[in-house]
Amino acid sequence: MNDTRPSVPGTTRALLDYCRRNDWAGYDPYDALNSRLLAVTPLGRSRHMRILLTQVMKRLPVNIRPLLLIKKEQNAKAMALFVMALLKMSDGAASEPDPVAEVARRIEELRSPGTRYWCWGYSFPWQTRKLLVPRGAPNLVCTTFVATALLDLYEARNEPKHLEMATSAGEYITRELYWEAGGAAGFSYPMPGDQTRVHNANLLAAALLFRIDRHRGTSGFSEMALNAARYSVRQQHHDGSWAYGESPTQQWVDNFHTGYNLCALRTIESATGSSEFTAPLVAGFRFYRTHFVTADGVAKYFHNRTQPIDIHSVAQSIITLVMLRDLAADTVAMAARVLEWALDHMWDGRGYFYYRYGAAGPVRISYMRWSQAWMLLALATWQSERLGGAPPGSQPLELAAAATC
Repeated sequence: MNDTRPSVPGTTRALLDYCRRNDWAGYDPYDALNSRLLAVTPLGRSRHMRILLTQVMKRLPVNIRPLLLIKKEQNAKAMALFVMALLKMSDGAASEPDPVAEVARRIEELRSPGTRYWCWGYSFPWQTRKLLVPRGAPNLVCTTFVATALLDLYEARNEPKHLEMATSAGEYITRELYWEAGGAAGFSYPMPGDQTRVHNANLLAAALLFRIDRHRGTSGFSEMALNAARYSVRQQHHDGSWAYGESPTQQWVDNFHTGYNLCALRTIESATGSSEFTAPLVAGFRFYRTHFVTADGVAKYFHNRTQPIDIHSVAQSIITLVMLRDLAADTVAMAARVLEWALDHMWDGRGYFYYRYGAAGPVRISYMRWSQAWMLLALATWQSERLGGAPPGSQPLELAAAATC
C-alpha cells in the first residue's frame, strides 16, 4: 500500500469540486476545430488539414489551445456522465443546492438545434475520413449517453419529463438512424444514412431502447434493438473480442469500446430478463480481463500493447470490472489495482486526473469529458457499491449489477 496515496472519498470530493469550480466545462482531446484562429485561415477549409490538426492536438503533451483561441466548453456527453455519477453519489433525492438538477438543466439547453427530437451532439465539429460533422449535430453516441442519464434520473426522482425526453431520443434513434441491409442491422453513426457497422454504437443504443420500452410497458423499440444487438454479437470473434467496426479501417480492438459492449450486454440482460446474450458476455469479459488489465493494475488502451495508458481506459476498466464482478471471483481485486495505479500515477493534487501516462511520464492536460467526467463516474461507481473503503477482494460478489454503465 502506498502511504501517500489519496483516499478514494477524498479524491472524489476534490474531483467533484474541481468540475464544479470550472462550471463543468473544459477542453477536449478532439476540440481542435473549435479554434477561432483556424476558422479565419484557408487551412480551415482543407479536409486533410482538419484531420491533421485534430490528430496532432490529441497527441501533443502540452496544451496549446489558448494560443489557438479554443475555449473551454460544456459537452452534452460529459454532462450525462456527471448526472450518472452524481446520482450514484447521492440517495437520488433532491438536495439544496442540487447539482443534479443544475447539470440536468444544462443538458436540456445543450439539445441539438433544428430537430423535433430530443437529441444531442458534441461541443465541437469533427472531421471523419469522409465528412465534417458540424458542432452540435446530433449523433447516436451522444444521444444514447444523455438519454441513459435521463433514464437514471427518472428512476431516481420519477419526474415524467425525463422519461419523455429519453423516449423522444429513442424515436430519433429508431426513426432516423436504424437500417437493415443484407442480413445486417444497425444504427447510423456518426450521421444519419451512414451505414457504418460500429458495434459499441449498436449495443449501447440497443441497451437504451430496451430500457425505454421496459419503462413504457411496450415493445415499440425492442425489435430494432434486438436486430442490432444480434448482428453485433454475431460479429464477436472466437476469442471473445470485437473489432471496433467492420470496415477495413476499423479493425482495432480497444479497452473502452469493448467495455461499452460488455456493459451494454449486461443492461440488455437486466432489461429483458433474457439469457440470450449471456454466453457472448462471459466470453467477452474473459477476453477483457485477460487482455486489457495487467497484473499490476495498468489499464491498457489496445489489447496487444500497453501504450498509451489513457485515463478513459482506466475509468472504463473500473466501471466494467465493478459492474461484472459476479462473473469472476477476483474481479474486485483487479478493479482495486487499476484504481490504485491511477491514484499513484495519474492524479494531480490540484484536483484532476491526467490525460495519459507514457514512458516520459504523465501528460498533465486536463480534459473535462474524456478524463474528469469519466473518472468521476468510475469513482462514484466504485463507492456506490461500497467497494472504496474495503481491502481489495473482500467484498461479496452477490450484489446485483447496476442497470447501466
